[in-house]
Amino acid sequence: MNIIHDINAKDIDDSIVALREFVKEDSINPLLSALEAVKQDPENESLLVVLSETFMALGIVQGAVLTYAPYLSVILSNDLFED
Repeated sequence: MNIIHDINAKDIDDSIVALREFVKEDSINPLLSALEAVKQDPENESLLVVLSETFMALGIVQGAVLTYAPYLSVILSNDLFED
């Protein structure tokens, strides 16, 4: 995985706030924890892997997450076009 070197902590924080306010699903709690961890250490590749895996485990809730936290798609799309 290539680390995005310009992960913006404020954008992550805005995403966390929006998710807490608008997505009333307990299933996003692990995602919120993963986002908090990435916000604290954005260069840690293992945290980005955990974030990606946590997002993938959300199932149908992914749509709501991306609606209210579109910055997450920026973070998660860094591997989109690799072989």
